Amino acid sequence: MTKLTDELSEIYEEAFRWYDPKRTVPAITVTFYPYVGINHTIRIRDGSILVKIGEICRDMPRPCHKGLAYILVGKLLRKKIPAGAREVYSAFSKSDVIRLRAAESKRTRGRKVVTTPKGSVYDLEEMFAALNRKYFADSIRKPVLTWSARKTYRILGHHDATHGHITISRSLDSPTVPRYVVEYVMYHEMLHIHHPTRHVNGRRYNHTAAFRRDEQKFAYYDQAEAWIERNVRKLKKEAKKG
Repeated sequence: MTKLTDELSEIYEEAFRWYDPKRTVPAITVTFYPYVGINHTIRIRDGSILVKIGEICRDMPRPCHKGLAYILVGKLLRKKIPAGAREVYSAFSKSDVIRLRAAESKRTRGRKVVTTPKGSVYDLEEMFAALNRKYFADSIRKPVLTWSARKTYRILGHHDATHGHITISRSLDSPTVPRYVVEYVMYHEMLHIHHPTRHVNGRRYNHTAAFRRDEQKFAYYDQAEAWIERNVRKLKKEAKKG
């Protein structure tokens, strides 16, 4: 172990004693791990506590490491986490510097499952081009378009700004799904490009008022929303089946 991880092990021992002063503190090992994005884990193995901290947080200030220690140990012991711990850690993890590091980590290390834009019923590239022309005056730069690897029902579409992807659920590539429903989901994801995520005081805003106003400009907005609401159980059944 290095001097840094030795210091952090002592911080985690302190957190453990704070939560459970009568219990003997197990051996604690702290390491850094090249997780994609901001991720950390803590687990008990063979009577010892193993902590893995995301590599992008290696130079995190000691008070923030202490806040993270109280968060992780509290979750491990299923204890109430003090508000101060969350506040001091969040101030760092939600900062612009860490947000940019996390995005770069996802860009360089993350893997995306890309299948094909041409489905058995609908062609995503043809659909994107038509929507881009009709609603955005061809101003949206085409990202990678792909159907999801498997059928889903909770998330029908997803825009990944880090990798430049729009993924549409394979559940919608069916002759029983009206074209306007697939177009609506695609249009929604295109709006995420047109209205990029805003970060204000560490908080993310994806669906702004302007986003919602533009969303309702889709010609079949009401019909698409109603169809999805009526058919969510059917989509769920098909997803579990396939």
